[in-house]
Amino acid sequence: MNKFESKYFNTAKKMSDALIILLEQKEFIYITIKDICKIAKVNRSTFYLHYENTYDLLEEVINSLTSSFNEHLGKKDVTQLIKNNNLNDLYFIKDEFLIPYLEFIKANKNVYKALKNHPDLFKADKTYEKMFNNVFSPIMSCYGLDIKFHKYLMDFYMHGISAIILDWLKDDCQITIADLSELIKGIITKYDKKLN
Repeated sequence: MNKFESKYFNTAKKMSDALIILLEQKEFIYITIKDICKIAKVNRSTFYLHYENTYDLLEEVINSLTSSFNEHLGKKDVTQLIKNNNLNDLYFIKDEFLIPYLEFIKANKNVYKALKNHPDLFKADKTYEKMFNNVFSPIMSCYGLDIKFHKYLMDFYMHGISAIILDWLKDDCQITIADLSELIKGIITKYDKKLN
């Protein structure tokens, strides 16, 4: 990366970080370019070199987060895992998956706090729906679970794990990642011996 690219990237990062800070404080529709520039310590012309408006910046934040998440977790071909139908490979409540997931959340805790406050902006419902249809429901079918219960089972898992993670973020991640992983595994496996 040359000096210009590095400066461009660093300036964009400052504006992305500023948007995340502001999303913790107020609704997106009330965030102005002036607000972002003030926190990022850049001028308006610099903002417009990078983005047309605040929606462009938001889209970059979402795309960057998704890309970083996939890189951090190491992209697995879940479709192939489902086709192979090896139940052990399809069980994700284990350290191999939980530890990198929790590490990523901790490293990006401000983004996840903003996501909690603005799930509609981050298209969380659409992302979940896609994951449910392409990953979670097919995995539950591999385990022989009746399709009419898939939605309810995922609601139980996702809301429970999300609540634990949100409390962990609220407590500024004071519990270690290893301990939190053990807690989640313990809760899930205690009541779900069939999947273990």
